[in-house]
Amino acid sequence: MLRFEVRVDDLLRSRFALSPAMELSALLRSLAGWNRPLPRAWAARLGPAWERLRRETELDAVLALHTARSGADFVAPPPRGLSQTWADDLAAIRATPPAAARRELAAAANRPAARDPRVRAVLDSADAVPRIAEAMDRAWRELLAADWPQLRAICERDVVHRVGVIGEHGWATAIESLHPGIAWRADGIELGFFLRGGTVRLVGDGLLLIPSVCVGPSVAAHLEDPWPRTLVYPARGTAALWGEQETAPGPDALAALVGRARARLLVALDAPASTSHLARTLAMAPGAVGDHLAVLRAAGLLVRARSGRSVLYRRTPLGEALVGGGPG
Repeated sequence: MLRFEVRVDDLLRSRFALSPAMELSALLRSLAGWNRPLPRAWAARLGPAWERLRRETELDAVLALHTARSGADFVAPPPRGLSQTWADDLAAIRATPPAAARRELAAAANRPAARDPRVRAVLDSADAVPRIAEAMDRAWRELLAADWPQLRAICERDVVHRVGVIGEHGWATAIESLHPGIAWRADGIELGFFLRGGTVRLVGDGLLLIPSVCVGPSVAAHLEDPWPRTLVYPARGTAALWGEQETAPGPDALAALVGRARARLLVALDAPASTSHLARTLAMAPGAVGDHLAVLRAAGLLVRARSGRSVLYRRTPLGEALVGGGPG
């Protein structure tokens, strides 16, 4: 069991962030067959580009920096916050001093993947960092960039939901809702499913919480510098994306009642979301989303409220009953 000791000032400094580089690393591990396999349609769509990138770029050297559960720190730098972009991550990767990367490059050189002369040549080269950064940038552009707006919207909506839980029920409930194996006990966060045991003290730095689409289905943790102490957890809505634990009842019956597009929106609103988030998540035109939301709101199935600069929609009790679920 892994336990985080948490003090009041730790909670004051705890925050959420997004990590495009971490999502890319997890996707690469899935495509390599080390993590849970991608959904069949997703894997089939990415398969040709994946094979081409392994032939044409230094992607195999990037893979050598990973194990089934983790990757080198310099290829997934700690994110600063919710506005983190791939451009931010790529700039940080490219700025890694060669000396700082050398320990991780040397560790990768001892793995079976480094028996490939092409891989070993990259890992041993003086310009290993820029070559690896270039391979990762191509992998991002050809494997993840097109899907990222939708995946990012899922993660952003998750954060909106968690912040709402914190405001209504407190940090303990919010933390325990991240995964069934997480419990808040005696001023600490306990992860009973973790093989690596021990106690981690946050020492006033707070906890970094990162929703993820590609990491999972369990929770991952960063416990050592340069990362802050971090929990990476599956974002809400990820299970449906991966074809797991589909909880929405009979979509055909709901679609017959309110129309297919409006049924999709109702089901998607398991957490509050803005028009733009819904448009990105469902790949719909923002104008069409707005029109459908107005109809659903007029029918008493949705309410809306302003949160900062955004207007968020959420299901009413009638909307919840129609979808067939309870409050998230």
